[in-house]
Amino acid sequence: MRIAISADNKNGLDSVVSPHFGRCPYYILVDVEGREVKNVRAVDNPYYGHHAPGQVPAFINSQGVHVMLTGGMGGRAVAFFQEYGIEPVTGAAGTVRHALEQYLNGMLQGAAPCHESVAHGHGQIPAPGEYEKDEAGRLREEAEILRRQLDEITARLEKLAKREE
Repeated sequence: MRIAISADNKNGLDSVVSPHFGRCPYYILVDVEGREVKNVRAVDNPYYGHHAPGQVPAFINSQGVHVMLTGGMGGRAVAFFQEYGIEPVTGAAGTVRHALEQYLNGMLQGAAPCHESVAHGHGQIPAPGEYEKDEAGRLREEAEILRRQLDEITARLEKLAKREE
């Protein structure tokens, strides 16, 4: 099974997961048999910076991917991936290794349209290109994802501190 993870850099399993699949500069492709990682490679996002609806899911499909892990994506992208038979999964955060482990352990599942897609009133399917042109909205969404990640990390640290007492 091949899993693609949106990434902000090309550091393989140590890459940082990008909060949005379409605007990430790289994808880390991980070939997995059962729970064993067989191969890892980074590929450039040919549509980084600007893409039309459907281009990125088509590119991911051309890479032989079965699962797409990412921080978030719009409702239209979720639908495109499903049409290709690719399982879209949102909510990934941290490193690629961490997101992959969460997915393989069943802790990361399902896909929902990102907050910005819903906020624009798109529900499931946004108007073509509308979200892609809203830089301020994208940055607000990324800030919210980072806040949630920080809250989760803080809660885990507090649990560890209580165990040590």
